[in-house]
Amino acid sequence: MKYADEEFQEYVADQLAVLPAVEAVALGGSRAQGTHAPDSDWDFGVYYRGDFDPADLRAIGWEGQVFGVGEWGAGVFNGGAWLSIDGRKVDLLYRDLDVVEHELAEAEAGRFHWEPLMFHLAGIPSYLVVAELAVNKVLRGELPSPSFPEPLRESAPRQWRERASMTLEYAKSACAPRNQVTEVAGAIATAAIYTAHAILAGRGEWVLNEKRMLARAGLRKVDQIVAGLRSDPESLTQSITEVERMFSEI
Repeated sequence: MKYADEEFQEYVADQLAVLPAVEAVALGGSRAQGTHAPDSDWDFGVYYRGDFDPADLRAIGWEGQVFGVGEWGAGVFNGGAWLSIDGRKVDLLYRDLDVVEHELAEAEAGRFHWEPLMFHLAGIPSYLVVAELAVNKVLRGELPSPSFPEPLRESAPRQWRERASMTLEYAKSACAPRNQVTEVAGAIATAAIYTAHAILAGRGEWVLNEKRMLARAGLRKVDQIVAGLRSDPESLTQSITEVERMFSEI
């Protein structure tokens, strides 16, 4: 059966909401924000408390790959599923409510930690799961809808800029002298994402992924510097210095 979009999200939400330990289901990504294209993926957050068993999800019979809890790491992103439902590409994300509530309290106190995450150049802040609460659309159950905490707005930019500064300093002292163009390019790109996090956190703007961060933060000019990197130590050092100057002015 081919569902219309609204019928489809209701169908998926109904199936997920009755799984053992699941307390809420939310629509995420571009579709929750109304910025999607007709062929955009569908993202759903499955909020559970206690012992969530992916085998229950697998038993629904949807085509695709269902991962175990913890297979994506032990951090705030601990697992999910990549599915095809009714001819649509669907990503499910497991969200442990105990973890989410802890990170919400931490964010409200101005604290967070950094985690590596596949496909994210600069990793993620633990408050990303709080950002989801603020941005996503709750379909079943109840979830808080937090505003950007003022203590986090004060503390996060400093931490992100420190990461950017240390990354560029290392590239300048260890990579540029060795004429390591790839390493310098990677350091600049990573530092740019760190700086974008700093800028957006300072504005009190939530971030869900890195896809549009540089544009939102006004940092797309870094593309020109990366594209113009030349293979000699002096030029690489100059490029890093130019990036540092750019970041300091925003």
